[in-house]
This record gives sequence, C-alpha cells and structure tokens, in this order.
Amino acid sequence: MPAGDPYRQACPTRRVLDRIGDRWTVLVIGALAEGTLRFSEVARRVEGVSPKVLTQTLRALERDGLVTRTVHPVVPPRVEYRLTAAGTSLREPLRALEEWAVEHLGGVLDAQRRYDDGR
Repeated sequence: MPAGDPYRQACPTRRVLDRIGDRWTVLVIGALAEGTLRFSEVARRVEGVSPKVLTQTLRALERDGLVTRTVHPVVPPRVEYRLTAAGTSLREPLRALEEWAVEHLGGVLDAQRRYDDGR
C-alpha cells in the first residue's frame, strides 16, 4: 500500500479525513466511546442528528472499519453498535478536538462577532 499524502488531490487519505472531520462522526465516535449502544441510544446521545443522517454515518463508520454492527436474532431484532479497535484509537484525537472547541468557543464567537460587525 502506498504512503498517503493528503495534500495530493487524488490521495485516498482525503476521504478518510472527510470521514473523521465530519461533525456527526466526531459525535457518534464520542457517544460510542461510552460503550455498546443501540441506534436509539446513539440518537438520544447525539442530539439534533436525523435518523437518516445517523444511519448514513453509522454505515459509513462500519464500512471504514471504525464501528461494528451486531444484529441479535430476537423479535424484534436488536441491533447494537460499538467501536472497533481502530475506532477506539480515533477517540483520543477526536476528544482533543472536542476539548479545543469547548475551550476556545468564547474566543471564536468573539472573533465572529468582530468580523461580522466589520463587514
């Protein structure tokens, strides 16, 4: 497998960066860091995500090997999601992004107000 270079337009690492840089991915990975959850539990934890977008996000994370989906053969079927080892390893850098956003929220909002007022 060739070394990735995200600064090159055709490099597949850009698709990986798109996935892990997505707001819903950050929040779903964070929710699943708490442990195995059912769809409705993820939806409750990640307020504001539509069922369609949550389904798309979970499917993409499963395809990328970051989340495992387990269907239990009961009626009605019980479906659970959990992080894989790769998903768990992604949690720490994403947690750093979350913490940065919380820590710098006030400054960012102030900068946005100053920018908007100056236009």
